[in-house]
Amino acid sequence: MTTTLRRRLTAVLAGATAVAALAACSTGNASEPAASDGGSLGTVRVGALPVPAGDLLRWVDENLAEEAGLDIEFVEFSDYNTPNPALTDGSTDANLFQNATFMETYNEQAGGSLVSAGEIYLPAAAFYSETLTSLDELEDGATIAIPNDPTNEGRALGLLAQEGLIEIAEGATTLQDITANPSNFQFTEVENATLPLALPDNDAVFVTASFALPAGLTTDQQILVEGDDSNYFNILATTPELQDDPRIAALTELLTSPETKQYILDTWGGLIVPVAD
Repeated sequence: MTTTLRRRLTAVLAGATAVAALAACSTGNASEPAASDGGSLGTVRVGALPVPAGDLLRWVDENLAEEAGLDIEFVEFSDYNTPNPALTDGSTDANLFQNATFMETYNEQAGGSLVSAGEIYLPAAAFYSETLTSLDELEDGATIAIPNDPTNEGRALGLLAQEGLIEIAEGATTLQDITANPSNFQFTEVENATLPLALPDNDAVFVTASFALPAGLTTDQQILVEGDDSNYFNILATTPELQDDPRIAALTELLTSPETKQYILDTWGGLIVPVAD
């Protein structure tokens, strides 16, 4: 760990510890940090999908966390539907798999109150194809598979609209929000985790990096890629009770450190984009 990072962590942890101590004294909240003697912050349980967040969390735990006095316990999930309920019921302390819009939609639909501790990385999404080599090859009536959750469905539609292939209403999240489809594309809504399996049956499929990487999809199969100006950076989510917890502050600092950003770039070569300074 660099001297700069160590100093930043020291400052963050000192401030966070003071906030947590004041909160504990004023409220008597039982959800205080699981710290041990000797300055250790203890364990933080983080829910995530195996790739890329699981790999990222393991790397940070093995290379940076010990010096920060933190133990990161990776809790594995295989889909987008279960990490937030697990965080809400206290099974985890934080999760790393979703963007802010996805979290806000969950809060609205489930009556949740999850909050963001900060942006971490962009799992760049793209339209992939097994038969086409460029966007220009999409013919009239082409079949396109997109996610069936509102956040990523809107993300896919927005990307097509940016290229002028369709027109959509403001804030589009479903196929009903398509206002013009001049090429008569045939859309199919598919569960996010199974979208890579839809490639053989469709001309193009929208897949986020979280599922493209484990499925072995490559940049050679991409015909339309999301840019790094995207609004869909993944966040470290937690609960309001843990928002000022020193473990969450330390974890956020480690996940956005220069060392971690370099690991992301070296490991995923642009498919995963670290948050900018």
